[in-house]
Amino acid sequence: MEHRVVNDPHVVQKKIAGVKKLGKLIGVVPTMGALHEGHLSLVRQAKHDADFVVVTIFVNPAQFAAHEDFDTYPRTLERDVELLHELEVDMVFAPTCEMMYPAGFDTHVEVGEPARRFEGVTRPTHYRGVATVVLKLLHISMADIAFFGQKDYQQCCVIKRMTADFNMPVKITVCPTVREPDGLALSSRNRYLSQEERSQALVLSRSLKLAQVLVDDGLTDVNEMCSMMREEIETSPLAHIDYIAIADPATLDELVSIPTVRVSHASANSPRAVALLAVRFGTTRLIDNALIM
Repeated sequence: MEHRVVNDPHVVQKKIAGVKKLGKLIGVVPTMGALHEGHLSLVRQAKHDADFVVVTIFVNPAQFAAHEDFDTYPRTLERDVELLHELEVDMVFAPTCEMMYPAGFDTHVEVGEPARRFEGVTRPTHYRGVATVVLKLLHISMADIAFFGQKDYQQCCVIKRMTADFNMPVKITVCPTVREPDGLALSSRNRYLSQEERSQALVLSRSLKLAQVLVDDGLTDVNEMCSMMREEIETSPLAHIDYIAIADPATLDELVSIPTVRVSHASANSPRAVALLAVRFGTTRLIDNALIM
């Protein structure tokens, strides 16, 4: 697959322009590498929905704050390429920082409301970096469909808002979170966890399941629900909560109560709310979420 790994954005555009002339649908899976089954599930969906699949691998410095783990973020390009070769991906785009942000680069995307809360509070520059790089990647790859994981739910909302506001001709497909058998959401940062931290991190998925159980039992008060979720997480002595929130699944506005009736234009399968968490275990910060039906 060596010949399919491309570093230069101009080469990518030239190659994909030729593919587009053949009438093929371009599917793009943006990643930061260190691929796991969650990423690979996106690739499989892309291969199902598109004719030509591009996977991007780029650890984006613009979305890391100075005190965060950019320098230590896992980089496993050789292994990643092998995994993608097995899935018969058509192209891997793995640019350098200098290629994505050449000398003189001075344009950035500022996203509004979806980026200002939750992650935007604790990581105020994060979504500026995410939106900027995703815009570039979608443009370079000439994407018709882009695939993202639900685990980064707020990120998906930010990207949907950006593509809608800029009238971008790309469909954003959000695929379900992939979890370990014990419920832990797959994440490249899970490798940072000690054995004890990983064991205690299971309180995240348990608290999210609790939210749905409470709704099924008739509870609609969000403060009470968040309090009970907090109690569940705090059964782990290693857990340090950044936030627990219950929000509107489309706007991310925080809710006071869970809607008892779904909005009229929503389908029967539409979620009533989304529960979102960010919790630290040692030096590792994990996020997770679940749709509340």
